[in-house]
Amino acid sequence: MNSKDQKVLVSTFEKEVCEGLTAFPKYLSSKFFYDEVGDELFQQIMALPEYYLTRAEYEIFETHTSDILQSFDATKQGFDLIELGAGDGKKTKVLLKELLHQKYDFNYKPIDISENAVDGLVKNLKEEMPKIVVQGQIGEYFEILDRLKHMSDRKKVIMVLGSNIGNLLHSRAIQFLKKLYNAMHPGDLLFMGFDQKKHPQKVLDAYNDKTGVTAAFNKNVLARINKELDGNFDLDKFMHWETYDPESGTAKSYLVSKEKQTVDINNLSLQVHFEAWESIHTEISQKYDDDTVKWLVEESGLSIVQTFSDQNNDYKDYLITRTK
Repeated sequence: MNSKDQKVLVSTFEKEVCEGLTAFPKYLSSKFFYDEVGDELFQQIMALPEYYLTRAEYEIFETHTSDILQSFDATKQGFDLIELGAGDGKKTKVLLKELLHQKYDFNYKPIDISENAVDGLVKNLKEEMPKIVVQGQIGEYFEILDRLKHMSDRKKVIMVLGSNIGNLLHSRAIQFLKKLYNAMHPGDLLFMGFDQKKHPQKVLDAYNDKTGVTAAFNKNVLARINKELDGNFDLDKFMHWETYDPESGTAKSYLVSKEKQTVDINNLSLQVHFEAWESIHTEISQKYDDDTVKWLVEESGLSIVQTFSDQNNDYKDYLITRTK
């Protein structure tokens, strides 16, 4: 790897691509999977028979709707519903419809790194549920968490669905939860999904489907580099590879170079050299059990109030609070 000349990197995408592809071993962040193409591919992933996560959480929302809403605001005093990584809001709409039906006093604040996703969701909700006050925000979790506490003194219910916390190793998950703690007032709530440990093959299949949609999603980060940073990655020269360690509960995604090759990224003035079978680590998807979640939450100064599970116990949503 070598830089052809010095260049000022202006965007987070440029900066992190440069850092990741000049590191050893190489890595790229999974947050860069998401653009208009990536969003569409993820919609396809959520509909795959192998991808159980979305269906399991959707089942929780449909089965336990009233109990969930009761746990959010038993006395109907009003609250802000703040969703990190809102995506298309399909699952959340189940709660939103019921919140409207039961005349809860709430505002909905969906937050996502994808401008395309936030704009689409806000527009969609205006058409489907015009009575809801929706205030969409675009940005990374850690940036927006710093602003959360100053949004209002109203009670906050922060939702992190889809086991998004699973993209963080335990040490960073604790950092994330501590930031949430700092963004919360005592009595505020966190409603967070954690994918549970299960048969290892079921996990592997969820991230490596037979039709290749997950592979295309993984490779979309290379397509984005080509499109936005004038790169010349040949996507056919890379293969999608998934691993799962049932001991740690960590699933990992890689892009593996099938041959020795050199890639130019012109906007970064960068040449990236790959040996045959060299990898780029792109994503982790952590799986949990109750003891691990309890440890993560307590290490962060928070406490678990209640849990909601699907019928197969594949997935759980944990209601968590800051008590002091």
